[in-house]
Amino acid sequence: MQTWRRLQQLGAIPVKQAVYALPDTPESREDFEWLKAEITGAGGEATVFAADNVDAWSDDALVQEFKRTRESSYKELGREMERALAALRSPGTSRRKPNAQRVLDTFRQRLDAIAQIDFFAAPGRDRAAKLLGDLEATITDVAAHVAVTKAAHKSAGDYSGRTWATRPRPGVDRMASAWLITRFIDPKARFKFVSAKDYDARPGELRFDMFKGEVTHEGDRCSFEVLLDRIGVDDPALRAIADIVHDIDLKDAKFGREQASGIAHVIAGICMSQADDLARIERGSAVLDDTYNHFRKKRGRR
Repeated sequence: MQTWRRLQQLGAIPVKQAVYALPDTPESREDFEWLKAEITGAGGEATVFAADNVDAWSDDALVQEFKRTRESSYKELGREMERALAALRSPGTSRRKPNAQRVLDTFRQRLDAIAQIDFFAAPGRDRAAKLLGDLEATITDVAAHVAVTKAAHKSAGDYSGRTWATRPRPGVDRMASAWLITRFIDPKARFKFVSAKDYDARPGELRFDMFKGEVTHEGDRCSFEVLLDRIGVDDPALRAIADIVHDIDLKDAKFGREQASGIAHVIAGICMSQADDLARIERGSAVLDDTYNHFRKKRGRR
């Protein structure tokens, strides 16, 4: 069993019973001589020889078998990396996968090991290398997202454990602000909808996007922009969303993001179909989750 593993590591292929082949190179001969020494040292028998042909195997047939074997290895590695990518991109991954870098290093080592014994440039190497690049970019992106989330929680301590009061029938600014609160400040935040224009906050409450609110419009900035600045998080994806929310809410086309028009129509549809305030926030949050992930991945590709 140990000898078989060593033969696999060397990239040898079986051509007949107890006979294995490698391309006739100085490196291959040296590898076989070392393996021969190991076998004979353990009391076995082994012979190393060069041959113009091996039984019915032609040179082309041997080359194709080498390619087929390496292609199979690339495909198997690719399938494993695809599963790892799917797991990393699933919700809550940053909390469940603390050893992502170790996984990446292992995949890189395995790809290098296959490439080292890929003597005839088998198909599949480029795809495996691309998947490895995608995996590295995703791990970097997840790590950056974790850092942003931690920074938000740390800088938003005064905003945690609160009930957030706002006007009923939330539109884009309140939907986005509620999403920012639950996604980056306090996942357990509670929301309260009040009709009184001059509502006075009770102990443990914060008002947003309403008259006298602790977080509301300031100058030409909408509530989402104000809240994002308050928590002091530097995240280009969140800033892109802030631009979109600003243009939809204030209707001034200040930032001119191409996505603003489409998202405005989606938000309008949510408002028309959802009479319940919390349902609006939930549906709007799903849209903003997808939008945020779009900008994160777009940045990662760049």
